[in-house]
Amino acid sequence: MSNKEIKDRLSDGEGASDERTDMEERIDAVMDRLTDPPDDDEGLDDLGEYDDSREEYEDTEPDEENPDDGEEFTEDDEESIEDTELYDEAEAVYEERPHPARHKSARPGPVVYVPVDDMDEQPAQKKKGRKKKHKGGRIFGLLLLMVLVVGGCAYAAASYYFSDRFFEGTWINGVNCSQMTAYEVENLFRQKFQDYSIEVSSRGLDPQTITGDQIDYQYLSTGEVLKLLQQQKPYEWIKGMYEQKSYTVSENTGYNKTKLQEQLKSLNCAQAENQTAPENAYVAFQDGQFVIVPETEGSKLNIKQAYQVLDAAVESGQTSVNFADTPEAYVSADVTQNDQALQSALEACNNYTRASITYTFGDRTETLDGNTIKDWLQFDEKGQLVWDDNSFQQHVADYVAQLAATYDTVGTEREFQTTSGRTVYVSSSVYGWKIDQSAETAQLSKEIQSGTQTTREPVFSQTANAYGVNDLGNTYIEVDLSEQHMYYYQNGADIFESDFVSGNMSYADRQTHAGIFTLYYKKSPDVLRGTMKADGTYEYESKVEYWMPFDGGIGFHDASWRDEFGGDIYLTDGSHGCINMPPENAGVLYDLIQYDVPIVCFY
Repeated sequence: MSNKEIKDRLSDGEGASDERTDMEERIDAVMDRLTDPPDDDEGLDDLGEYDDSREEYEDTEPDEENPDDGEEFTEDDEESIEDTELYDEAEAVYEERPHPARHKSARPGPVVYVPVDDMDEQPAQKKKGRKKKHKGGRIFGLLLLMVLVVGGCAYAAASYYFSDRFFEGTWINGVNCSQMTAYEVENLFRQKFQDYSIEVSSRGLDPQTITGDQIDYQYLSTGEVLKLLQQQKPYEWIKGMYEQKSYTVSENTGYNKTKLQEQLKSLNCAQAENQTAPENAYVAFQDGQFVIVPETEGSKLNIKQAYQVLDAAVESGQTSVNFADTPEAYVSADVTQNDQALQSALEACNNYTRASITYTFGDRTETLDGNTIKDWLQFDEKGQLVWDDNSFQQHVADYVAQLAATYDTVGTEREFQTTSGRTVYVSSSVYGWKIDQSAETAQLSKEIQSGTQTTREPVFSQTANAYGVNDLGNTYIEVDLSEQHMYYYQNGADIFESDFVSGNMSYADRQTHAGIFTLYYKKSPDVLRGTMKADGTYEYESKVEYWMPFDGGIGFHDASWRDEFGGDIYLTDGSHGCINMPPENAGVLYDLIQYDVPIVCFY
C-alpha cells in the first residue's frame, strides 16, 4: 500500500478524524520541541531518548537489497510507513518555518529522522502533564500580568490625581486639606476672613465695631500653599495614607488703609467733645515736705499713634483692640510721676530743705538752711516746681556776694596804732580776707542740691592774719615813711628795727606808696634795673645782695652806695621808690621775713 493510499485511507476511513487529530497533536509537540529551547536537564533527557530510539530503529531496519527478508508485511507495517511519511511531511514544514538564531551547545545537530514509533513509546502521561503545566504557567503569567497592569494603571492614575492635590493626612494651619487642590485650600482660607470685624474700645466710652467690608478687608495669597503642593512628589501618595503632616503658612490679608483711617476718625473716642486733656505730675510743698502729685491721663486720642495701634491689630488679624491698654494711643502728660527729671526735682527739693551749711569767720558764724533755700525755689499756680537753674544759681551767687560784702577786708580802710603812738588810717587793695565768690557759689550750689549738712569756712582767694576789722594780727612789719624807721613785730614782740631811705618825695613817680602789702618773693643776689632807654640801656642798674619786693617793683634791699640812712634824706635824695637799707640790716630782714606777713606802709 502506497503512502498516498494510506493517507487517503486515514482520511476517508472510519475514525479518520480522531486519528488525524491525534497526529496533529503529535506534530505540534514535535514542533514545540524543535522551536522552544529546552531546559538543560530536559535537553539532556531528550537527547538520551533520541539516541536510544535511533539505535533501536537501526537494529530493526530491513536490508534494502532484500526487501523481502524478514517478517511478513502487515497492517502495522503499513501504519509505520504512514507514520514515516507524516514525519517527512512535518520535517518539510519545519524547514520552511523561520527559526531564531540559537547558541551553540552540546546538543546534536538538526534532526534527520525520528521514528514515530519511538515517539509513541514516550509516556503519554509525561507529555500531557508537561503540556498542562505549560498552559498553567501561561495562565498564571497572564493573570499576574493583568494584576500588574491593572495595579500599575491604578497607581499611575492615583499619582496623576495627586499631582495637583494634597495627600491624605495633610494639615495646613490646623485645617485638614486632604485631597484638596491649592485653589480649594486658598478658598478655604479666603472664606475664613470673609466675615472679619474688629471691636474698638477706649477710655470711658462704649466699644464700637469696624467691619471688614468698611475697609475692603480680604485674604491675599502668598503662594506658600502652592509651593507646598509643588514640593509634594505625586508618586509618594501611598505615604500619605500612613502618616500625617502638618504645615504652617502665612495667611496674609489686605485692606484699604485710607478707609481704616477714616473709620478711626469717625469713632466716638476720636471726637473732641468726648476727650479730656491730660495733666502733668508736679512737685508741691505739702505738710512741711516736698511730694509729687501724680499726673492725670485724660482721654484725648493721639490720632497718629492710635491709627498705628489699630493698624497693627488689623494687620495681625486681631478681632478686638483696647486703646486703654495702649497708652501710646493717647496724648500723654508731658511729665509723669515716674519722670526722671521730676524725681530728680523732688529729690533736689527735699535736699534743699535738708541742706544746712554753717560758715565760720573767727568767732562769728553764718548758717544757710532749708528755711532760706525753699524761698529760692519757684512754683506755678498749682504748686508745681518750675525749675530754673539760672534763677537758682543767681540766688546762690547773691548769698555768697552778701557774705563777701560782710566779711571781705581787701580794699577796706583800717585804723592802725603806730609805734610812735599815732593813729593812722591805712587802706589796702591786696591784703586781707577775700572770698572767691565764683568757687564758693559752685561749692555751695552743689552742697545745697545734695542736702549737705556741714560747718566750714568759705572758699577764700586771699586770707589775712586775723578775722575782724584789725586783720593784721600781732605779726607784721611797720614802715613809718615819715619817721624813716621800720619795726618787725612777731606775736606782738618787736624783734627787728632799722632806719631806711624811701622814695624821693621830689618826684611824684618815685614816692613810696602807702598801704598794706605782703612779700612777693625774695632773691639773693640780684640786679635792679630802671626803665629801658631808647638806646637799649637802662636808666640805672644796681647790684644788690638782698632783694625783697612787695609792691610791684618796690621792695626792701641793701644800698651799699649809701653812707647814711633815716632822717630827711628821702625828701630830696630818696630812692626810685624802694626801701634802701644798710647792708647788714637788709641781711637780717632777709632771713626773718615770711610771705604771709603784712607790710604796713604809712606817712
